[in-house]
Amino acid sequence: MTIIDMYQGNQSMVSEFLLLGLSEQLEQQQPLFVLFLGMYLVTVVGNLLIILAISLDSYLHTPMYIFLANLSLADISCISTSVPKMLVNIQTKSQSISFGECVTQMYFSIVFVVIDNFLLGVMAYDRFVAICYPLNYVSVMRPRLCTLLMATSWVLSNLVALTHTLLLVQLTFCDANTIPHFFCDLAPLINLSCSDTLINQLVMFFLGSSVIAVPFGLILFSYICIVFTVSKVSSAEGKWKAFSTCGSHLSVVTLFYGTIVGVYFLPSAAQSANNEKIGAVLFTVVTPMMNPFIYSLRNKDIKGALKKIINKKMFSL
Repeated sequence: MTIIDMYQGNQSMVSEFLLLGLSEQLEQQQPLFVLFLGMYLVTVVGNLLIILAISLDSYLHTPMYIFLANLSLADISCISTSVPKMLVNIQTKSQSISFGECVTQMYFSIVFVVIDNFLLGVMAYDRFVAICYPLNYVSVMRPRLCTLLMATSWVLSNLVALTHTLLLVQLTFCDANTIPHFFCDLAPLINLSCSDTLINQLVMFFLGSSVIAVPFGLILFSYICIVFTVSKVSSAEGKWKAFSTCGSHLSVVTLFYGTIVGVYFLPSAAQSANNEKIGAVLFTVVTPMMNPFIYSLRNKDIKGALKKIINKKMFSL
């Protein structure tokens, strides 16, 4: 029995939802379409170039860049769960989405936001081993461990999404079917239910807190150890070289968790009626779009690999 079958067996009266999008103003629809289409294309192309560069350059077949390729794949998938549907709705002037499509969209949006969290934590651990225990790096970050870390991240992300989804389909949805959002996010769906959502709210809080706190704790611990180790290096050049290997990752971490703090913890953001929309846009669109720029501009290895690809293309022409 599938999740959708379980839902159809419930007493719910709603067969579809209406996505209101980012704005209900007709004159804003075309500018939004152009803006988000451009952001989507930039994100997909930029992250595909990162994956391509890592795949084709054997020098980049190291744990750090394998994790980065996974992050780029997750970013492409993350933005692809929400933006294409929004663009189609704007062009067709239709706001409807079936329950099955809505649940599927919610499931995968959770998976890819959570996997970003876990991968950033794993990448921090990689930098911790590389800088604090350089002589043991190869023996510690073996292919088997890297595969295990990536597989665990993907499995846990799916388990988190599956938990929320299984709880959601047990809810009853009555007459209300309007979602004030541009995609099917978990919180707005729970708020639409006309049944008791206490368990859903508690699970969302505890799982959400854990998903953020555990990777962030690992990142914080890793960088405290890195700073402590680098502070022992006598030469300024040695310190700069050590920190430069963390620059791109630290920039992405700052963007990702800075978004969480800015949207969900600052008082001004908490008072905003569009808080959830702002957070969703930053997580699912802006952050995935910025990551390729951060890694291509701040990482000389990625820049070098991309230049090789461009030069080969130009030479072949």
